[in-house]
Amino acid sequence: MTEFTGERVVPGQVDADLWAEHLSRYRFAVNLTKDLGHRPAVLDIGCGTGYGTAALAEPASSATGIDLAPNAIAYARSHYQHPHLGFVAGSATALPFADASFDLITAFEVIEHLQDGNQLLAEARRVLRPGGVLLVSTPNATYYAQTRSQTGPNSFHVHEFEFDEFLKAVATVFPHCAPFLQNHTDAFAFYDPHASRPMDGYVEAISGGPTEAHFFLAVCSLRPLASLRNFIYIPAATNLLREREHHIELLNDELRTARAERDTMMRMNDEQASELEARYRWARQLEDELKQKATDLKTVVEALDAAESTVVERTQWAQRLDAERIAYLRSLHHVRASRWMRLGRKLGLGPQIDDPKIDKPQINKPKTDENV
Repeated sequence: MTEFTGERVVPGQVDADLWAEHLSRYRFAVNLTKDLGHRPAVLDIGCGTGYGTAALAEPASSATGIDLAPNAIAYARSHYQHPHLGFVAGSATALPFADASFDLITAFEVIEHLQDGNQLLAEARRVLRPGGVLLVSTPNATYYAQTRSQTGPNSFHVHEFEFDEFLKAVATVFPHCAPFLQNHTDAFAFYDPHASRPMDGYVEAISGGPTEAHFFLAVCSLRPLASLRNFIYIPAATNLLREREHHIELLNDELRTARAERDTMMRMNDEQASELEARYRWARQLEDELKQKATDLKTVVEALDAAESTVVERTQWAQRLDAERIAYLRSLHHVRASRWMRLGRKLGLGPQIDDPKIDKPQINKPKTDENV
């Protein structure tokens, strides 16, 4: 099923204003057929879903819609049937038709989608009959940029035109061009709710230049154009103000929903912020505890280092004392063993150095607690 993507109009899937905006161009073209003096052969380039081609078929001897999208052509064929109506899948820059095949050609909102708009214009000139007319339209680049300032450029558009640039482009291919501006305007209707009556109208002067225009439309021909009339299209509606109020209410509902979603997101954000703050405080506390642990560990290591130094110092002192004791015992042993001391003991002379409590030196034996 073909769905509205924001660019190609699908009947029943767009709001009333957008639908009227597109259909009005085809009604302008239908009105222009009155000046041709006969039932024309019509070509609708970039026909999309085919609703406009179907409108053109009403006063035409034949109406052919062509579009590059196969799904759009399939939709058009399944939704619109008319004895003079047909649809073809093909390119706007390589039209599959013979030269001079059509009296009226429309190319609404197509040229801005092409890398080279001159190819479209050249192909339209080729298949247009000498007395035929081309209607080509495009959005005003200045206005379009303003309306899309929040959403950004239209990704479907390759090149958008200023007014003078657009006229120059069509004038390079067609020697005769009449420019028109398309804008949305209000109207007030007085009608009998029970009977169908002829409709008269009064239109005050419509002001506004190209800068303020929504769309540009050029009527192009290879021959001088007849006197062309302005055209106003009033779509089917009962109470535009009520429809707008309903539309505003729908927008208000969307706004309330958006605000509720915003409030929910803000609450979630506040909750997450509180949780992050709590985690931050916990992390800071843990960091302080780790720093204190590191300080305590440093103190213990320093104490252990000091104790180790004391142990090493006392061990060295004990080793020196033991070495001195061993040296003393060796000296004493040598004295006891000397012949003078043995002679003195026999004669009862000299000092008494035989003390059984004094051990002989124990050299190269393991130390015990009793040797310290």
